[in-house]
Amino acid sequence: MIEYRSPAEIEQMRPAGRFVASVLTALEQKAAVGVNLLDLDALAHQMIRDAGATSCYIDYHPSFGASPFGKVLCTSVNDAVLHGLPHDYVLADGDLLSVDFAASLNGWVSDSALSVVVGTARPEDLTLIETTQVALAAAIEAAQPGARLGDISFAIARVATKAGYKINTDFGGHGVGRTMHGDPHVPNNGRRGRGLPLKPGLVIAIEPWFLQGTDKIVTDPDGWTLRSRDGSRGAHSEHTIALTADGPLVLTAR
Repeated sequence: MIEYRSPAEIEQMRPAGRFVASVLTALEQKAAVGVNLLDLDALAHQMIRDAGATSCYIDYHPSFGASPFGKVLCTSVNDAVLHGLPHDYVLADGDLLSVDFAASLNGWVSDSALSVVVGTARPEDLTLIETTQVALAAAIEAAQPGARLGDISFAIARVATKAGYKINTDFGGHGVGRTMHGDPHVPNNGRRGRGLPLKPGLVIAIEPWFLQGTDKIVTDPDGWTLRSRDGSRGAHSEHTIALTADGPLVLTAR
């Protein structure tokens, strides 16, 4: 069921968005050559405790997950792109790291993700990351009252296709509210002018993610981490936005 939030409820959601943004900013600053993924997870866990927030991930156990997630971050490195389960891995020079984080504060959830390169960056990795960012910006711009959900999806796909990336639609954006995942599903490919009419009060996470060489993914033995089938690298960008009468409001802006 799709839920629409009142202007007062959207105001109540702002602190959660600011908190999620602050955690991602801290993680981006912390991520460096020699840093363990478990240290990043520990930092986020401490910030959750300090803020009186609640993790959306630690007890998360959907049908596609092998077990409860058990960590508070998704940390996906190089050919991993989504749902990366933090483990004892030390970041190396040139690693492409995607971090996804969702938390609940005062009963409201926000969800956001970013990708960075630690140390020496490959030009093709920077291009990939920038493409996800451009696609996210285009999708947010398309999220206007009176438009359609397909306009958001089309905006993402147009950027990806122009850059030469294939698009996987198994995982995408989603509704956000009292829980992390709700209706509607927001695919990263769609037809302009089709789908759900966009109305003020809709709160969604938009999350373009692309792989350099394929649209096919495989699951690690940990039952969570999703990697490219061909070993090519991936990147992921995400914001939670609220549709208002004046247009999209980015709740997780950093």
